[in-house]
Amino acid sequence: MRTRNILEYLENSAALFPTKTAVLDEHGNCSYQELLENCQRIGSSLAGKIPQGAPVAVLMEKGIPALNAFWGIVYAGGFYVFFNPELPLSRLEQIQKVLQAGLVICDAPHRDIAASLFAPEQILLVDDLLSSPINPEALQQVRSRMIDTDPLYANFTSGSTGVPKGVVVSHRSVIDFIEVFTELFEITETDIVANQAPFDFDVSVKDLYSALKTGATLVTVPRALFSRPTELLDFLCDHHVTTMIWAVSALCLISTFHGLDYRVPDTVEKVLFSGEVMPSKHLESWRSHLPNARFVNLYGPTEITCNCTYHILDPQRSYADGIPIGRAFPNEQVFLLAEDGREVTQPGTVGEICVRGTALALGYYCAPEQTAAAFVQNPLHSRYPERIYRTGDLGRYAENGELFFCGRKDFQIKHMGHRIELEEIERSIANLPGIERCCCVFDEKKQKLMGFYIGSWEKKELYSELRKRLPVFMVPGALYPLTEFPLTKNGKIDRKSLMERREKK
Repeated sequence: MRTRNILEYLENSAALFPTKTAVLDEHGNCSYQELLENCQRIGSSLAGKIPQGAPVAVLMEKGIPALNAFWGIVYAGGFYVFFNPELPLSRLEQIQKVLQAGLVICDAPHRDIAASLFAPEQILLVDDLLSSPINPEALQQVRSRMIDTDPLYANFTSGSTGVPKGVVVSHRSVIDFIEVFTELFEITETDIVANQAPFDFDVSVKDLYSALKTGATLVTVPRALFSRPTELLDFLCDHHVTTMIWAVSALCLISTFHGLDYRVPDTVEKVLFSGEVMPSKHLESWRSHLPNARFVNLYGPTEITCNCTYHILDPQRSYADGIPIGRAFPNEQVFLLAEDGREVTQPGTVGEICVRGTALALGYYCAPEQTAAAFVQNPLHSRYPERIYRTGDLGRYAENGELFFCGRKDFQIKHMGHRIELEEIERSIANLPGIERCCCVFDEKKQKLMGFYIGSWEKKELYSELRKRLPVFMVPGALYPLTEFPLTKNGKIDRKSLMERREKK
């Protein structure tokens, strides 16, 4: 039968692998049967207390209790929104102002934060909910009313207006994606998936639901280890991890400090990365230490449910000119549009990357105008209603038909009369020996191009070398050596923070 509800993944895996470890976090582990019962206890406690399709906030560290809360909320007919306690309180206040969640599930250590955002009667402790008996009749009554386009979760991303946008994703979108994702990359019950991403970042969706569908074991990597690379590698090795679906910056954290020279997690068979362009030197470090692993470049914004394209890397190819974002996942179409709305098919011509298919998110929560601006009628025809998502990302086709990412629309700048892609400058700097990582930003007000880098180069010598490699209008007017890059909570380079640092000096 066709899967209609994500809870079927949990129920099927619990039936097939009841005693197998489903999730392991820094405090313990639970089997698939235990996970199922915990979620049903929470669902039974919440059933009838929340309207169908209503949001419930989850405020605690990532781990087993958070997952119990996620799927307990779904059992009760709602959808979950992870309130990451790493975020500043002001950011959580902004999210709640948009979401207006009627309930929050938290643990004791985060009760004070919850009390700053919710009324006392809206706060539920996860341990109290877990003491509830399972009520099969109530759960079945809720399930009978649910359909596959009901919301499953919402992730809040930054908004151009300064207000966070809640991307609401349905069961159907996740099911369509995970069905093909696990098949394409051969994720099975034998896998041990290392979860790097926070639960409010959609990279984690691939970890959670790949494991849940296949019966694999999910291992949540403690956040503290990402500041201690050798301990992080010990963790990956000691837990015999087979699958890493990580943000590029997290992989680069290890390779920047030459962690793989310390210890190689040689049980790893699959490394799937996304979020940013993978620097070629870091890629080669990983590939040389894990020559038998499969490496996959994934592309796609939150609004299309994780990823819409993939490229499986060829071990014999150098990728010195960049890694293609590849082909569309089954049942998704990815295409380029010019500014006039016409389709771009000519190799080398840059267009906006657009996506159509059931993987598209439902839209932005309580933001109809923003939803209408990004999820639009397919301009290639007007014969019937058909939504597409305009990503704001730019791409181009190579002569052989491969699709390459060319940066954001807003990363395409006009400087000294020339249109410039910041990624092109970054690649020129990153390809220099002795450069570990780099990032370019453009100050619109001062019309100043700035380069930030980690590496052994002195600024004067780096200026001289870049003038040899780039037109003068592409050479940054200021270079700043760093010992580390500020990162967003999702592990991407925090460009806004870089700008603010310079303004303070």
